[in-house]
Amino acid sequence: MFQTTIAGSLPKPSWLAEPEKLWAPWRLQGEELISGKRDATLVWLKEQEDAGIDIVTDGEQSRIHFVHGFLERVDGIDWAKKTRMGIRNNRYEVDVPTVTGVVKRKGPVHTDDMRFARAHTRRGLKIELPGPMTICDTIADAHYGRRADLAMAFAKLLNEEARELEALGVDVIQLDEPAFNVFMDDVKEWGIAALEEAVRGLTCKTAVHICYGYGIDANIKWKETLGSEWRQYEEIFPAINNSRIEMVSLECAGSKVPMSLISLLSDKQIMVGAIDVATNRVETPEEVASVLKAATQYASPSRILGCSNCGLAPLPRDVAAAKLNALAAGAALMRKQMA
Repeated sequence: MFQTTIAGSLPKPSWLAEPEKLWAPWRLQGEELISGKRDATLVWLKEQEDAGIDIVTDGEQSRIHFVHGFLERVDGIDWAKKTRMGIRNNRYEVDVPTVTGVVKRKGPVHTDDMRFARAHTRRGLKIELPGPMTICDTIADAHYGRRADLAMAFAKLLNEEARELEALGVDVIQLDEPAFNVFMDDVKEWGIAALEEAVRGLTCKTAVHICYGYGIDANIKWKETLGSEWRQYEEIFPAINNSRIEMVSLECAGSKVPMSLISLLSDKQIMVGAIDVATNRVETPEEVASVLKAATQYASPSRILGCSNCGLAPLPRDVAAAKLNALAAGAALMRKQMA
């Protein structure tokens, strides 16, 4: 009851990449980079364990970008052919690589990272993979023609990867789908089907993470346009509840998401975002417990996990560590209250 985990990413140590900057380039190369990634993974595994986090991650210490970290090991993508493209329904524009042929993995992508993490923790271990729809919204297509077809092609690659990771002892495989909060009609039309293809045949726990994004300016400005209540989840939760996905990670802390929308996920375990990633202010355990307690009005305590709204990567390292401690302490308060 009230186990804890995080959405995924954690800050890179200053010796590995520039602090407090999303998607900063590596400061090491070659063998030093390989060692540096592993050292960073050990640091955050220990920090999570010391804080009392039950289901830990590698903090995505081996990836610069949560999507490109997977795509870098995929054939059929021309990284030199940049296409200017609006991301998340034109929330911001960036130059992205282009799919120019049939996509195919060059080999295992995150196997070495997860084998290393699995060898260094006895806690539950979760990995985050980019969801098929979010991949499609982060890369240009000059081959498949339809986003639904591109998504299904990537879903098959993700499934190959997920099966290998499960075999290594990964306990939870999570698909990150922030695009689900933007393209709600597409979620119902083909997004859920692609998500289910990505987890086909898995026996470990499966999850989908849907948030309102990192606490960056583009996301903060977008949130200001969403009104007094953020009801995007209302459109997609019924379809997710009918899917094979077992766990759903959502944003609650410091947001305008009506907590009552959790009731639409009556058949799922729910990772309640009780840590706000858009502020450096560290929550108190009582504040975390308050968010979790509010969730119990709409879901039984046995189905609720404490989580962060999104990744903690852009935050100062000490702030992220303090938020881990607050999350675990808040969940412990809830367990005590429910005893």
